Amino acid sequence: MRVLVTGGGTGGHVNPALAIANTIKLNDPTAVIEYVGTKKGIENKLVPKAGYPLHYVEVQGFRRKLSPANLKAAYLAVTSPIKAKTIIEEFKPDLVVGTGGYVSWPVVKAAADMGIPTALHESNAIAGVAVKMLQKYVDRIYLNFEKTGETLTCDPGKLMKVGNPVMNGFASVSREEARAKLGIDEKYKHIILSYAGSMGAEKVNDAVLCLMREFTAKNPDVYHIHATGAIEHELCTSQFKEMGLDKCENIELCEYIYDMPLKMAAADLIICRAGAMTISELAITGKAAIFIPSPNVAENHQYKNAKVLADADAAGLFEEKELTDGARPLIEKVASLLSKEGAENRRIMSENIKQFAVPDSNKLIYNDLCELVKKNKK
Repeated sequence: MRVLVTGGGTGGHVNPALAIANTIKLNDPTAVIEYVGTKKGIENKLVPKAGYPLHYVEVQGFRRKLSPANLKAAYLAVTSPIKAKTIIEEFKPDLVVGTGGYVSWPVVKAAADMGIPTALHESNAIAGVAVKMLQKYVDRIYLNFEKTGETLTCDPGKLMKVGNPVMNGFASVSREEARAKLGIDEKYKHIILSYAGSMGAEKVNDAVLCLMREFTAKNPDVYHIHATGAIEHELCTSQFKEMGLDKCENIELCEYIYDMPLKMAAADLIICRAGAMTISELAITGKAAIFIPSPNVAENHQYKNAKVLADADAAGLFEEKELTDGARPLIEKVASLLSKEGAENRRIMSENIKQFAVPDSNKLIYNDLCELVKKNKK
């Protein structure tokens, strides 16, 4: 089977695409898989590391306010499917799968026009622009949330709730095995893992730096790993050094976490955004987490995601506006959860978040993709 996968811009689009690609390869080692993205997205780092050839199509999103940039966006919306068609003609895929981001539009649209089976996956509760634009052309739309279907107008027969596909390796190693593989010394009683998204988030980074200065640096038995994201990495690294945190042996700062399954397995507490993909990974691994949802997303869906879990005692939740003035509420919450008395609260959060997992998502998607290809060949 020859499969062309697309989805770009952020990890929230790229990681599900790679999870689907890896699942296909795992079940069909003879499958030939290639990827289409843009030259600016996080896919430029993640896709080569995953071992898939990467092609490029130039496309960009429309801005909400009137802007000359929208003229170029309109031009690329019309011309990009032509470039995508050239890639498709050369690769000759049996199937094209998109996971959102503007690059999905030209690739999936061109494939549909050429009569090639097409599928989309939507992670969030509210369908993104690319998925809405493509819904009438594709053969299948996989949903993480049942209610996402309410934001679409296509034939309901196209929709299939499958949860979120996750990368191979999540929940495959124990906390102890992960710590050993990472070479983290046994002297550390607890491990905090925090990250601000693939591109970064200033408010999250600021809050975590305060946490590191006021809590982690003063507790040498706690090891803390934080990923700043690409855009914020230089500034955050400078602030990190100004605070003297680079002198702390128990604090690690990086741009992006490439071995997330391993580091997540090793962690006792995770601090992160509340994207659908992240929540799925946490649910499968059963990790205690504190969410700081992004306020800069459509209809505030990250907050809504996090609120569902917080109401179920499955996670902690702070909005960005609560973490000004030294991020005191976050520091207090972390200190409480990592105290001796907090162990039971972490256990409850772990058990409760597992209830949100869909462990067979990858298998459901793979089996249905195979059916789409079979139907087309008939």
